[in-house]
Amino acid sequence: MRFTSEQRLDGDVLEREFTLGEVPGILWTPASVPAPLILLGHPGGVRRMYPRLVARAQHSAAEGYATATIELPGGGDRPRLAVVDEARADLRRALAAGEPVTDDIVDRLVLPLVEQAVPEWRATLDALLALPEIGGPVGFAGGVIAIATRLAVVEPRISAAVLFAGSYVPRSMFEEARQVTIPLHVLLQWDDEGNDRQMVLDLFDAFGSKEKSLHANMGGHTGVPQHAGEDGNRFLARHLKQDL
Repeated sequence: MRFTSEQRLDGDVLEREFTLGEVPGILWTPASVPAPLILLGHPGGVRRMYPRLVARAQHSAAEGYATATIELPGGGDRPRLAVVDEARADLRRALAAGEPVTDDIVDRLVLPLVEQAVPEWRATLDALLALPEIGGPVGFAGGVIAIATRLAVVEPRISAAVLFAGSYVPRSMFEEARQVTIPLHVLLQWDDEGNDRQMVLDLFDAFGSKEKSLHANMGGHTGVPQHAGEDGNRFLARHLKQDL
């Protein structure tokens, strides 16, 4: 991990950009360290998502957490993934025409991201936990729900996860969902125009966690109410702080 820049934000939060191999990312740490860590997921495009990510990071820092994010494969300035771009175009055409979104489109859209992003997240976690200012435990919040599902299965260092049900999930991953055992807080926007509500309900049912909760709110993809984010923060605080 190579840090490339740093600045102090309000609240004495240290923001440092880094690269890990060819993967860019950002780490935010609070004034008091070592701190537990929350990995911040997003749909791709760190620069575009920065205002929302830094707001989440500053809120978490005020509660005593470090946070980090990395750019998704094919996102931002990273090389494009042709198969994903083609699938995204097919998805938009299907939605515009009122046609069903086929499993083939979903597989081509999501599986390449999962296969590449999960090892990158794990390598990032290795590097972050080697830093003296990061003490664990670790939570995951937001982003592409299929990536978070795979991480929850293969990464034992993640203690709890807040999942945003705002993206498609390949049917082949439902078996993986049955292997998830960590506590889950799943957020669903009931009227999300670009999501399959029944698929989300089926996925939630498939999760093998003994502690899981589904929080559904009226509104579209970008209409997440403030209290929904606050509920997710309380969930992470409950599960991460009890491990300290």
